[in-house]
Amino acid sequence: MKSTLDELQAFIHVVDSGSITAAAEQLAQTTSGISRALGRLEAKLETTLLRRTTRRLELTEEGQVFLVQARQIVAAVDEAEEQMALRRQQPAGRLRVNAAAPFMLHVVVPLIEDFRRQYPQIQLELHSSERIIDLLEQRTDVAIRIGALRDSSLHARALGSNRLRVLASPAYLAAHGTPQSVEALAGHSLLGFTQPDSLNHWPLRHALGDSLVISPSLAASSGETLRQLALADAGIVCLADFMTRGDRARGDLVQLLPDATVEVRQAIHAVYYRNTALASRIRCFLDYLSTRLRQAD
Repeated sequence: MKSTLDELQAFIHVVDSGSITAAAEQLAQTTSGISRALGRLEAKLETTLLRRTTRRLELTEEGQVFLVQARQIVAAVDEAEEQMALRRQQPAGRLRVNAAAPFMLHVVVPLIEDFRRQYPQIQLELHSSERIIDLLEQRTDVAIRIGALRDSSLHARALGSNRLRVLASPAYLAAHGTPQSVEALAGHSLLGFTQPDSLNHWPLRHALGDSLVISPSLAASSGETLRQLALADAGIVCLADFMTRGDRARGDLVQLLPDATVEVRQAIHAVYYRNTALASRIRCFLDYLSTRLRQAD
């Protein structure tokens, strides 16, 4: 008796998620159903694919070899289904997108309704994370990353870039004064990032160069948290335009030291693992997002 696609998917999901329970949740099945699927698969193959202990699941050597083949089979089926959808000129299937919360909230979310009208057969899953994730482990099709890319194992597509500006609320400036020089920032409450340190390099020209390294008076891990602090009159911040475009248009945040500001742009990339032609559902999403980013710039 040959293995079924459902059994292969159950096996792959258990490996990727690390547990039968997590795999069952991802596949909307019962844990007993996933366990039975694994049992049937091992019986058909007449080998043990996973060693089960009280604490974890481990691939056997046979399981490691079979996993590679199973992924290829499932990917081939996915590709065949996508090709059929492409023939109908209607990309379809589940699309899992990961981005940092600020980009997701300020860029992706406002575009989603229009995108869904254009591509009703694409089922979107939106995930936010402030850390760099493992795309394979998190079962993510595409991740949006801002800034320099460090992982050479990923394939990337440039989507655009965003300018950085130093900003503060009118109420903060009314209470503490408007700095007239870069040096004057030392007497103010500066809002910065906990990590990485590169995000605390502000694009300001001064006597020692074109980048000012700040020591935050108040630090946060998320750009959205820093934006909210700035709107709450807590201090001066440096953020990308995509986060603050509406705030600046309304006058809720104003740019400081424009004459000393160096034009620095953060690159925006989409990253993915597939080194073959992009699936149609991924490609149309990236085309759509890239076009909208250019229009907003």
